[in-house]
Amino acid sequence: MMSASRSADAAVDGANLRRPTLTQVAAMAGVSLKTASRALNDEPNVAEATGRRVREAADVLGYRLNGIARELRRGATSALVGLISGDLTNPFYSAVASGIERELRQHGLQLLTANNDEDAELERALVDAFLQRRVRALLVVPSGDRHEYLAAEANHGVPFVFLDRPPDGPTADAVLIDNAGGARAAGAHLLAGGHRRIALVTDLARMAPQRDRYDGFVQAMAAGGNDEWRPYLRTDVHDVGRAEETVRELLALDPAPTALFTTNNRLTTGALRALREHPGSPALVGFDDFDLADVIGTTVVAHDPVALGREAARLAYERISGFAGPARTVTIGTTLIPRGSGERPPPAPEE
Repeated sequence: MMSASRSADAAVDGANLRRPTLTQVAAMAGVSLKTASRALNDEPNVAEATGRRVREAADVLGYRLNGIARELRRGATSALVGLISGDLTNPFYSAVASGIERELRQHGLQLLTANNDEDAELERALVDAFLQRRVRALLVVPSGDRHEYLAAEANHGVPFVFLDRPPDGPTADAVLIDNAGGARAAGAHLLAGGHRRIALVTDLARMAPQRDRYDGFVQAMAAGGNDEWRPYLRTDVHDVGRAEETVRELLALDPAPTALFTTNNRLTTGALRALREHPGSPALVGFDDFDLADVIGTTVVAHDPVALGREAARLAYERISGFAGPARTVTIGTTLIPRGSGERPPPAPEE
């Protein structure tokens, strides 16, 4: 029999970084696959010397038991719940994840997270990966437009809850923000301040929350009899840098807008960067609160992303616990918080 070190070299083969297998452990220890499995699972009737040899081989190879699979074989259920969301470096998504985790922890459940990068194909691959891990439930901030492929999994007892964006296809629980209502309040607030040339800067138009925020803003403009905002509409602005560039372009127009409404925290950040050295800055209202917004006096449409996460986790846990009723939708309300930027008046008309 080869020595442990030479066997390890042969099994790993230098640059081969594949995960070691139980078959390799058994071969190195010179035992059958069944004996290796019994030894690593601490089952009875394995000689002490044999068990020690198997464990040493596993250590040399870096082999670790699949704890999830072992528990499932023993009849236990997984304690894992998956979350697929947008970029977790965005404070919105990290706050949502925090709310989910706090709620799940109360029920002995653990959260796994993944970022879909707003990519529908990646989202589907992540769904498959989580389901292979036998998660008890799956929480999804969807990036794609259609989700019929999830219906079969739901029929097999894996509950799905959609966050921030409604499902398109399957019938499932969802927790949403009052996007249209919040945007309507922002538009009305700027109109009440005397503004007419109001720029609307939105994220990707294919995302349901952005469409709802657009619709709410348009409703406010229609109710106020204002059509002067339309030349200042900018859509599909997806990151801070592009938002800064877009707002600079808007400020260079003649006439320039006297107010801005940005439809998420990234776009608001970009707008603030564009405005920092601009004399006579236009009024600004942003959707989503963010750190230091109160310090720098930014008016926002606020909501509670932690509560959104908690509600989603609560719905998922109720499904795990046996609730079989019809799909439910929970709506998280919004509040307009005036802090100064949204209350700047339009410039006085020239004589």
